Amino acid sequence: MFVFLPLVLPLTAWPVARLAAQHLHPRTATRLLTALAAVMATCSTVCLALLMVVGTAQLPGNPLPDGWSDPEVRAAVPYDEVAGRAAVPALLVVLAACAVTLRRHRRVRRRGHAALAGLPGTEVAVLPDSEPYAYALPGGPRGRIVVTTALLTHLGPAERRALFAHERAHLTARHHRYLLTVRLAARANPFLRPLRAAVAYTTERWADEAAAEAVGSRRAVARAIGRAALVSRGTPGPTLAGLAAPGPVPRRVAALLAPAPVTRAWPSAFTAVGLAAWTAAAGTAVSAMSSANSAVTLALVLRAATPL
Repeated sequence: MFVFLPLVLPLTAWPVARLAAQHLHPRTATRLLTALAAVMATCSTVCLALLMVVGTAQLPGNPLPDGWSDPEVRAAVPYDEVAGRAAVPALLVVLAACAVTLRRHRRVRRRGHAALAGLPGTEVAVLPDSEPYAYALPGGPRGRIVVTTALLTHLGPAERRALFAHERAHLTARHHRYLLTVRLAARANPFLRPLRAAVAYTTERWADEAAAEAVGSRRAVARAIGRAALVSRGTPGPTLAGLAAPGPVPRRVAALLAPAPVTRAWPSAFTAVGLAAWTAAAGTAVSAMSSANSAVTLALVLRAATPL
């Protein structure tokens, strides 16, 4: 039972994905959801690997000792013929999907830096492009802010300051790491996809709040987001964060027109978001303990049954 729990326990994080984005400070919500996704994805992948070890015992030429295929060993590990064999292609799919995601992420960053070759090495790179877009390009000591002349012509002076402050917040807080982590977690376990969408929203909200604090006007940031969304189609790369990133722009504008969110480390358990957060934390703890218990149990069975 313990080896299968981490595969389904990410369902306990679904309620907190939406509630955290609505009721927590974006910085707190981003860190919380990313940590939950990373731990749950790691645990489910470990359990897939354990099941794969069981499944390889039935395959010709398996790398395990000969004693692992004895009937006594197979009887000590349940569901070896069904779940074990199914875990082999499942784990290969997970590893391939994560490898493709990492390669795509690096390719987008490499192409972004190549597009800036020949421009001055300033923090802001202005491209003479007829397509209006802006994004934060990580890499190097501080990263760079990329914006086109087409977008700058649609923004006023205050909105331009909000744009630069928003993209600078993405680079300073290293939001690309949070986004990459939850993207890999969603590849490892499809049940974690709601957390990926929630973190994509909370990182934008985090940058919105940082920009509002930097320029001293929440309304100016809201206008900049609205105008950029009307004329832009988002960023040229799916792994790049930008002011007009695809998503619930009206929710971001409405949040900026409301009072600033209160910063708190952990929500109260007597609220809906607090109950959801504690449920997700409990599910994460059970997932970690289940995967550890399964790994230790399988190691003890292997040690007792085969000459390691």
